Amino acid sequence: MTAEGIVIGEDGLARPLWASSDPLLREYYDTEWGLPVRDEQGLYERISLEAFQAGLSWATILRKRPAFRAAFDNFHPETVAAFTEADVERLLQDPGIVRNRLKIRAAITNANATIALRDEGGLVDFVWKFQPTSTPAPATYADVPTTSPESIALSRALRKKGFAFVGPTTMFALMEAIGMVDTHLVDSHRRGTSGVWS
Repeated sequence: MTAEGIVIGEDGLARPLWASSDPLLREYYDTEWGLPVRDEQGLYERISLEAFQAGLSWATILRKRPAFRAAFDNFHPETVAAFTEADVERLLQDPGIVRNRLKIRAAITNANATIALRDEGGLVDFVWKFQPTSTPAPATYADVPTTSPESIALSRALRKKGFAFVGPTTMFALMEAIGMVDTHLVDSHRRGTSGVWS
C-alpha cells in the first residue's frame, strides 16, 4: 500500500484501501460508485440508502441492499409513498434491513417528495442542477472533503421540498456516489471514468 492509501490489486488495478479487500466493496467500486445516476427511481434509491447509511458503514448497507430492494419494492416511489403505519411496523420487523423508525419514515416521506417534484421537472434535474463547476482532485484520503458549498445548498433545497435525512454530509456522499463530483483518488484506476469530469 502506498502512503496515499492506494492498493494495487492482484489484477494490477489501483484502488483505495476501502475497496481493496472486501469483494463486495471492490465490485461496487469498480462498476457502480461514481457513475452517473440520472433516472428518478435510481436516484430515489440512492438518497434512501444514503439516509439509512447515516452512522453506519457503507459495507453494511451494501450487504443489505437486496433486502432493502425487496422491502421497498425496488424503491418504486409510488409504492413507497403509499406505505402506511402498518408498513412501518412490518419493516421494523424485517431483519434484512436497518430497522430504524425515523429512517423508514424518511424513505416514505422522500418518496412523496420525489413525486411532488415531478411538477417542477423532477428529482433528477433538481439534484443535478447542484453539480459544481469543478471537482476535487484528492491525492490522499485527507484531501477528500465531507461537504461542499453545493452539498450544503442541495441539502437546504431538498429540505425545503420536504425531504428528510438529507444533511450536507449525506448529500456530499450522494454526490460522490452518483458522479456529481469525482473523489476517486488521483492514482485510482477509476479516476475520471464517470464521463462527467474529464
